[in-house]
Amino acid sequence: MKRKVERTEEEWREKLDPESFRVLRKAGTERPFTGAYNLHFEDGVYSCKACNEPLFSSETKYDHGCGWPSFYAPIDRDKIEYRLDKSHGMTRVEILCATCESHLGHVFNDGIGEKGERYCVNSASLDFEDEGSTK
Repeated sequence: MKRKVERTEEEWREKLDPESFRVLRKAGTERPFTGAYNLHFEDGVYSCKACNEPLFSSETKYDHGCGWPSFYAPIDRDKIEYRLDKSHGMTRVEILCATCESHLGHVFNDGIGEKGERYCVNSASLDFEDEGSTK
């Protein structure tokens, strides 16, 4: 199993821009229809902005119309940690990066694909590497 990334709150603040810190480390949510990747459909891989772990492929991204990037599956379910979230008077399943435990968004059962899941992810929690990149 891959070793977890651990940093102090101050180290996370230094690494991340303020909006990404609020979303990734404080379980914030960006306003709908404002994120850079909401209507982004280039070929490539979406990684955790906090630790660079590849999480989602453009092959599973689609426009759900909800205002946030939506995927019907992660690259590997083991890359995602699932937690019950009862905040804001709702019961949902929070999704976090399994490598650094950063908040990504939530998973819902109203999606497309084999399992009917929709991974609703904040753009502020992601970085994108296009398919042609030689990084």
